[in-house]
Amino acid sequence: MSTPKLPLINKALSEKDEILQRIEAQRLRLRERHARRLAALASQQDAQRVAGLGPDASLASRAAVFARLHPIAVAVAGAAALIVGPKRVIRWVGVAMPLVMKYRQR
Repeated sequence: MSTPKLPLINKALSEKDEILQRIEAQRLRLRERHARRLAALASQQDAQRVAGLGPDASLASRAAVFARLHPIAVAVAGAAALIVGPKRVIRWVGVAMPLVMKYRQR
């Protein structure tokens, strides 16, 4: 009677081993993916620091980088400032600058 059960036990053990191997392979893939994500994030932060976009960069540095990355937007903003006039631009900068500085302190 014990001989028919033996192949079933061996089959169950081999299935269990296969499942455990798949679980281990999945864990290994997840660990590698996490390590790649951390490496990509670190290199992105380094690139931002070099480019002047880091969290500790000055507002002038960030503005210069933005102007270099988005020249059309800066040209449109400059044209709008010329059309609106210097008095209105100064008034709106006086309103917007305290808001920008408040959000920058966070």
